[in-house]
Amino acid sequence: MTFPEKARVVIIGGGAVGVSSLYHLALEGWTDCVLLERNELTAGSTWHAAGNCPNFAGSWAVMNIQRYSMALYRELAERVDYPMNYHVSGTIRYAHSQERMEEFEHVRAMGDIQGLKMTRMTLDEMKEKYPIGETHDLVGGLWDPEDGDIDPAQLTQALAKGARDLGARIIRHCPVTGVTRDGEGWIVHSEQGDIACDYVVNAAGYYAARVAEWFEPYGRPPLPMVVMSHQYLLTEPIPEIEAWSKEHGGKLPMVRDPDISYYLRQEKTGLNLGPYERNCQSVWTNGDMPEDFSFQLWQEDLDRIEDYIADAMERVPSLATAGVSSVINGPIPYSPDGLPLIGPMPGVKNAFDANVFTFGIAQGGGAGKVLADWIVKGAPDWDCFDVDPRRFAAWCSDPAFCKAKAEEVYGHEYGMHFPHMRWPAGKDMLTSPNHEALQAQGAQMAPYGGWERATWFAKEGDDTSFESTQTWKREGPWHKRVAEEVAAVRDGTGVLDLSGFSRFELSGEGAAEWLSGQIAGRLPKVGRMTLCYFNGPTGKFATEMSVSRWDEDRFTLITAAAARAHDHDLLAHPLAEGLTLTDTSESMSCLLVTGPTSRDILAPLTEGDLSASWLSVQETTVCGKEVRLQRVSFAGELGWEVHGARDDMPAIYAALMETEAVPFGMFALDTMRIEKGYRAWGSDLSPGYTLREVGADRFIRKDERGEDPARCLHVLTLDDMGYDPLPMSPIRQDGEIVGEITSAAFGHRVGKPIAMAMLPRGSEGQTVEVEVFGHKVTAAVHADGALWDSENERIRA
Repeated sequence: MTFPEKARVVIIGGGAVGVSSLYHLALEGWTDCVLLERNELTAGSTWHAAGNCPNFAGSWAVMNIQRYSMALYRELAERVDYPMNYHVSGTIRYAHSQERMEEFEHVRAMGDIQGLKMTRMTLDEMKEKYPIGETHDLVGGLWDPEDGDIDPAQLTQALAKGARDLGARIIRHCPVTGVTRDGEGWIVHSEQGDIACDYVVNAAGYYAARVAEWFEPYGRPPLPMVVMSHQYLLTEPIPEIEAWSKEHGGKLPMVRDPDISYYLRQEKTGLNLGPYERNCQSVWTNGDMPEDFSFQLWQEDLDRIEDYIADAMERVPSLATAGVSSVINGPIPYSPDGLPLIGPMPGVKNAFDANVFTFGIAQGGGAGKVLADWIVKGAPDWDCFDVDPRRFAAWCSDPAFCKAKAEEVYGHEYGMHFPHMRWPAGKDMLTSPNHEALQAQGAQMAPYGGWERATWFAKEGDDTSFESTQTWKREGPWHKRVAEEVAAVRDGTGVLDLSGFSRFELSGEGAAEWLSGQIAGRLPKVGRMTLCYFNGPTGKFATEMSVSRWDEDRFTLITAAAARAHDHDLLAHPLAEGLTLTDTSESMSCLLVTGPTSRDILAPLTEGDLSASWLSVQETTVCGKEVRLQRVSFAGELGWEVHGARDDMPAIYAALMETEAVPFGMFALDTMRIEKGYRAWGSDLSPGYTLREVGADRFIRKDERGEDPARCLHVLTLDDMGYDPLPMSPIRQDGEIVGEITSAAFGHRVGKPIAMAMLPRGSEGQTVEVEVFGHKVTAAVHADGALWDSENERIRA
């Protein structure tokens, strides 16, 4: 067969993810697609992968991806007529603490929404299903009957057969050597020839960072990843397991012990033990990656995992009786947050990532679907921002940061992500100009889109240890201080350092006309600001930005810190010729000055007109420094955002701290914004919902609103049981799931737990049950709106 000169899509890399992407493109009718592999299929991480296939995930996006994978694998062999070894044996997860059981309960409840079948287990039930394991020191467990394992090579070949049968092409032993931009498309260069294509996909596994370098001249920042050494060992046959399999047929369930950090899986009649050790090892971090590592492994290093082996032997005594038949020590890639990159490359049009998969077998099927959706439809069916490559801005590519975070994530692969904690590695990458001053005031910091912000301000004697944050409960050392900060804002004036807004300056003749064509609603008048919503290509939420208009064709667009790369591309890719878009996220900073006395606090410091109405904007001075004053407050009180040059902000902050104003943090802001019904980007405002579902009606042109959606956001007040539900906690009525939580916090001004919730339209006035870490909590449903100052009298004062 001749080498193709053209293709719609070229995929670089022939592991499970790359081949799944090709298969799913072909399923969409895109059969004029080509996959190029430098060696044989599966030559990278796929060939030495253990092949575990869990549904369990703390991320809604990852759970969706894995759920889809498992469903696909159960029918793939028959669908493509290719036999595979896929064992659906189920998995037991052990819990050593109540906190771990509460994590299990939340994930199980999320799974209920997605139609999964996870259930809580008692110690007796665990012993019955896994009789060779000790359970006397455990609290409980979680059972997933649909968990299992699959042969990675057979899976990849089955997907390849399905893709070929549909008309797609796979070319092996064809190393790719580079790419060149060709108009809106690409020319992919290989040792066998060049292919012109519309889209290109980097699915190069642990070589993805090298492939990403080819795209850097076209705007892609270096790909943030590190390769880790991961080991698992296989034992000789164990008579006890052989006898069980003979009696019962099939395999014992897998067990995972997340509190110790390993899994145990039956392999033939022995065991596969795979730990994620704290004393982990990153590799190839000094530019010493070999040109080709196909089908290769490293020498075993059992000393690194001996403590985990010892623990597993105590948990499953028969393990201690078996010899080790082999040790697999191979490379797997890690991103700074441990999740893969699936979707548009940041900064580059018509190029996509499908790489940095730590669990590529479990996620390969769903990843292929998501990647195909991005290319064919312009967006996936699900909210997939957790795995969107643009969640990482350029600063994340710092090698020291990537190494520190990858090692932290690997060493805490089963770590619990409590709502008031922060992981310590890689901090202080992006800091406020007031960072040291905030810390001197007792600020407890956490990253927001990489920017260090104060979450709460501790006082002498407060417990600020990492250990104090290891709880799902609301109460902690921060709770009393947050209440005090809210009271200060409610009764006086608070100051919040809001460094890290993603901000873009848009200007040029015709800017207003162009921007109007990008948004769902209308632009503000000169001297005013408003919220503007952007629709995605499939009709769902793309993003929200505040837009300030300084002149007929001069605007500032501000969005969430985490949305910087995502929203920059959303603006830059379709930008009209002659317009200028400038990212000022790092050169500008912001202080929120808010509360009923904030006008009195600001008056001696500014020449600005503090009588200007709500949502007005002006260019003026504060403390003699040029600033932009925007009369808006996410806290729902009278207030102004003070935006100025980074170097000018310490003087302004110091002057404010000489008044009666007090500092407050992000925890306090979150409780106040939810009392006003203000949306949080990424949870309430999710690409899994439409603009009308998230309640953006007044920001959509009337003639473009269409029919009323079947569901929309509501506000809940919950009975207080000491926990705030996490996003995607299910809401039930008469035992049936009717919706999900999108965000929650305790409202200190109204004295009640509050949540935003996606429910059937017209649910206000009803009573529902929210599942919160295994507890059923009664909640009253209110219409979308503010529970505090519902007439906006305070904010307009």
